[in-house]
Amino acid sequence: MSEQTQNERGFRRTMSGKVVSDKMDKTVVVEVVSRTRDALYGKYVRTRKRFKAHDETNQYKTGDDVEITEAAPMSRHKRFVVTKLVKKFIQE
Repeated sequence: MSEQTQNERGFRRTMSGKVVSDKMDKTVVVEVVSRTRDALYGKYVRTRKRFKAHDETNQYKTGDDVEITEAAPMSRHKRFVVTKLVKKFIQE
């Protein structure tokens, strides 16, 4: 995305995560894992959050690492679009 397009649309969050479900049509569930430092004890705490993301061509499968970007609401729970494949899952 160019700099001008980014300013016109405002800030859009981009996150990377793993596809945990591809059972829906044109939708995948992406789990984003983040590590935050606890304020009191200083211990790193792992948090995970699941987002439903739009996949127009049904090309992303369970286990793939993908990047998602915030978009206009497409349904009740779907507010992200899969923008690119980071790493393909290879089953041994």
